[in-house]
Amino acid sequence: MENRDEFRDNQSFGTTPTALPNATAVLVLGITSIVFCFCYGVVGIVCGIVSLVLYSKDKKLYLLNPQTYTPASYSNLKAGRVCALIGLIISAIYFVILISIVMFFGIAFLSNPQHVLDQLR
Repeated sequence: MENRDEFRDNQSFGTTPTALPNATAVLVLGITSIVFCFCYGVVGIVCGIVSLVLYSKDKKLYLLNPQTYTPASYSNLKAGRVCALIGLIISAIYFVILISIVMFFGIAFLSNPQHVLDQLR
């Protein structure tokens, strides 16, 4: 019943609900941040941050005038946010682990380079 009233309100103003401008982009970038989280973590972090920035802009638009936008696009927006957060967290953890490994071997090599070279052979 609520959807019918919402539709009637939109008809009275002569507008039909449209999709949020960046809902699809947020979803695609969120999924991309999960897919590429193991590319040294950098690609996943960048995609996740861009997705979250676009999410915040579109959410403000939606909250200002919710009847202007379709509920499906808002659902895509929320799903993209969840994917972006998951990808960002996994990417950040992977990046920290990668930096820790590089630091560990760097310190080991600097403290005794001949021993490390012997171990690698």
